[in-house]
Amino acid sequence: MTPAAWKRAPSVVLEPVGEGNRRAVQELELLPEQQDFVASNADSLEEAEEDDEAIARAVVAAGHVVGFLMYSAPDDDNEATIYRFMIDRRERGKGLGRAAVAKVLEQIARLGHIHRVAICYEPNNEAARRLYAGFGFVEQGFDEDDEMIAVLELSR
Repeated sequence: MTPAAWKRAPSVVLEPVGEGNRRAVQELELLPEQQDFVASNADSLEEAEEDDEAIARAVVAAGHVVGFLMYSAPDDDNEATIYRFMIDRRERGKGLGRAAVAKVLEQIARLGHIHRVAICYEPNNEAARRLYAGFGFVEQGFDEDDEMIAVLELSR
């Protein structure tokens, strides 16, 4: 998917997670069959508090929190990593996941120093595989936790 196609997705905003939306992020739910695919948002927010490089964002559509993602884009590296991403089970099928990935890729690309983005997911998560492949992510193999790593080279 090209950057121009990213803009055609439904409108979402990525907001920092704070007192005003933290509870809404924690109350987001996965489909039962996805429970093992991603760490809980509560655990992820705790991790973000301990990791200076973690950037936690609420995915907001029409004024409501519909998802959560977390990534890092260290100043001393040219690679960003998206390592948490989920859309609430009640909001699936509306294109919001695609819109959120597009939005985070736009934000990462605007940083200027990032030339590639890595993402990892459970290998049997076909929805994630299709979503990321649609943006041009290419599977590289498994990490130490047996999760698939896929990489997207950003055009300069």
